[in-house]
Amino acid sequence: MLSLVIAESALELVPIELQRHNSVTAFARRSNKRPSEILLDISWHFAAMKGIKNEIKRGRPDLVHFSLLEACSIPLYFENRLNVFVHTIDDKVIFIGQNVRLPKSYHRFMGLVEKLYATKEIKENNNILLTLKDMSFGELIQKINPEQTIALSSKGISSSYQKLSEEIKDNTCLVIGGFSKGQFSDKNKEYFDKTVSVDKNPLEAHIIISRILYEYEKRIIM
Repeated sequence: MLSLVIAESALELVPIELQRHNSVTAFARRSNKRPSEILLDISWHFAAMKGIKNEIKRGRPDLVHFSLLEACSIPLYFENRLNVFVHTIDDKVIFIGQNVRLPKSYHRFMGLVEKLYATKEIKENNNILLTLKDMSFGELIQKINPEQTIALSSKGISSSYQKLSEEIKDNTCLVIGGFSKGQFSDKNKEYFDKTVSVDKNPLEAHIIISRILYEYEKRIIM
């Protein structure tokens, strides 16, 4: 089965060093939650985030939302031919179950993920929809145990969506960054067998996901 990892994703709870900042406490009060229970979002917490480590790769849970909607709303996923994982910048992994209907509303998605951080698991009718675990990228790749791991990056070898789709085997793991700017960390690059660039423009993750999965889907389903 094909695996998709949205890696180093800009998805995390507000870190402890920012929890007393005015922009965070004000947003938490409006949400009727503690600062430690809300997602870090640059749209609301820009002032708090200025100067933090890896600033350009953090605070964009909306990018993860877009990417998951693309990956989990296609025949490839509904026919159980695609496993989807979200690896976060602070080394947690969200395991996405099969036939999960994720909220299309961003605010509902935020609420769902915040609940997942609190409970570690989301169930519906005894079916596990989402699971959260402390896990590094390397540990996740070892668990998936793919035949090949292919990362998509603007710094990779030039290719095309169609050509790359022809190289994808059943036990391939595709890795796409879940952040708006920057590159994969060196420690995670060690797990890539190949890094490919499929477009001359630095497109957002959800666009890359939709196009490469469509090309692959045409080969095995259509």
